[in-house]
Amino acid sequence: MNVGLRSASRLMRAALRALLVLTVLLGICYPLAVTGIARAAFPDRADGSPAGPGGKPVGSSLIGQTWNGPDGRPDPKWFQPRPSAGGYDGLASGACNLAATSPELLRQVEQRRARTAEFNHVRAAAVPPDAVTASGSGLDPDISPAYAALQVHRVAEARGVHPATVRGLVEKHTEPRTAGFLGEPVVNVLELNLDLRDLGT
Repeated sequence: MNVGLRSASRLMRAALRALLVLTVLLGICYPLAVTGIARAAFPDRADGSPAGPGGKPVGSSLIGQTWNGPDGRPDPKWFQPRPSAGGYDGLASGACNLAATSPELLRQVEQRRARTAEFNHVRAAAVPPDAVTASGSGLDPDISPAYAALQVHRVAEARGVHPATVRGLVEKHTEPRTAGFLGEPVVNVLELNLDLRDLGT
């Protein structure tokens, strides 16, 4: 019996030592090393890709947000993001989880299409898919070049500037496919709107 207790005690001490060593190595040293390397190699991304005028962050270029006026409705002076199932709430990230055959999803898409068309003074048939469907995360920071182009005239009119000026900003912020063949071209809404703010109108 005493031999069994001593053996169990030795195993327990060895297990605790292993737990302590692995906790220090994998729970403290490894995360600190990875964080240090990330901050040295990609300082902006490691800090969450903050963006804002004069170095004062107003958001992250990785997370979408609303661009509403004081009345809580979309402000025509700003480019608008794609819809969000969670209302662009960072604590409620996620998709709507409605099936493609869901009548509720179809109703939501048709309502968004009508609102987007009216807001931008275009025909409903001209509204691109990403203007009426929420992203998987609900926090997509990007829109398609087609959706950005749809908004150019509305933004230019609201700001009293020539559409070519706004169109130039859209072209400047259009990011090509990753590595030339992955994904689709996108426009980051926050970075585009920050350049609009610099127009001073």
